[in-house]
Amino acid sequence: MKNVVNLDELKLEDFTKGDKYASRCARIGPVVGARQLGYSYDVVPAGKKACPFHSHRSQEEMFFIVSGTGTLRYGKETRRIRAGDVICCPVGGPETAHQIVNDSSSDLAYLSISTMTDPEICEYPDSGKIIAYDGGWRHSTEAASGNVDYWKGEL
Repeated sequence: MKNVVNLDELKLEDFTKGDKYASRCARIGPVVGARQLGYSYDVVPAGKKACPFHSHRSQEEMFFIVSGTGTLRYGKETRRIRAGDVICCPVGGPETAHQIVNDSSSDLAYLSISTMTDPEICEYPDSGKIIAYDGGWRHSTEAASGNVDYWKGEL
């Protein structure tokens, strides 16, 4: 069936950025024919993060921890996470900013599901960036200096 895939059938792509960010990931949505939700599977190695601390103004995200342990940064709080946890990240500002950190000694794997609402605005509290997306278009800015690279202040 076109709309079913097992995690062990996914072709994971390697991602690395600097010393902090790394994952093996697959975008599942296109594989299963998703139209309004994005589906991804990420495996984050020990000591790494898959993405910067951020919040969404249009897209809600949900994470399901498949295996491993780590820490969830959410707003001003942190919480230990483990296999079986379901995490809701609704739209909002810095109070809903989130990041999954693998601070354990083994892989951390999770599914992420998100609405595919465009246009989207993401805020990055650690670096002070705001990024606007609309389909394939992206614009990064800082209040003080204008256009910036996506990874500025994150590495």
